Amino acid sequence: DYDGAIEYYTRAAALGNISAHFDLSLMYQEGKGVEMNEKKVWHHLEQAAIGGHSKARHNLAILEEINGRRARAMKHLIIAANQGDDGSLNNLKNAYELGYVSKEDFAAALRG
Repeated sequence: DYDGAIEYYTRAAALGNISAHFDLSLMYQEGKGVEMNEKKVWHHLEQAAIGGHSKARHNLAILEEINGRRARAMKHLIIAANQGDDGSLNNLKNAYELGYVSKEDFAAALRG
């Protein structure tokens, strides 16, 4: 029941629940129960990432890369990797191998 989920997540997000922000970002990105809305995707991802949600930070990195903002994407990946997100660490490893991340930044992410 997407209608119920949207209502629940919207209320929880308004109270500052970072998981609700993350879930709303996915719903707006995929158009599940709502119209797809890129602005709302970004808003909810940013709120969740600010709150410490590593998967939201990872998804921000992906969106930044897609939009041609590689430096911002790498910063998001480093933060998410430091928060323990394995997917971000793997992406960071690939970015390091391609020369997009310095040895120092990669090493710092490994130390987490």
